[in-house]
Amino acid sequence: MKEISFRNDILPLKDKLYRLALRITLDSAEAEDIVQDTMIRVWNKRDEWAQFNSIEAFCLTVARNLAIDRSQKSEAQNIELTTETQEMSDGSTPERQLERSEQMDLVRKLINELPEKQRTIIQLRDIEEKSYKEIADVMQLTEDQVKVTLFRARQRIKAKYNEIQSYGL
Repeated sequence: MKEISFRNDILPLKDKLYRLALRITLDSAEAEDIVQDTMIRVWNKRDEWAQFNSIEAFCLTVARNLAIDRSQKSEAQNIELTTETQEMSDGSTPERQLERSEQMDLVRKLINELPEKQRTIIQLRDIEEKSYKEIADVMQLTEDQVKVTLFRARQRIKAKYNEIQSYGL
């Protein structure tokens, strides 16, 4: 088994931990605090690192649990997201860029309205590009549960998106 180094194996995970915490709490300051608390908790468990199959999954699980605990206590809902809008192609018109930006904002809004479990799985799969197995480890679910939850989340977003687009709201 490979020896785990805080500097080489855990510290590089801080951006992933931040994005996960931000996705759950929707508060950048809170997400930063969660990353620091996660690092402290992981450091305090350093004697147990060798027991973990994946130190990354352990770190993500700690961050996820801290974020869920804090978001349940917090009432802040209207916090800015730091997810950047996708690059627009150089040849698109300003109208098309505005339309695309509005579509992205709508999709972000719909994702944020999902239940926490669905929102986290969408974040891990579609944004963090984690495998089903990695998500299952972090979320403490089976791979099949992850796939079903992801499918239902995407269907829910698609249905609400189409409903809004068809009514022009």
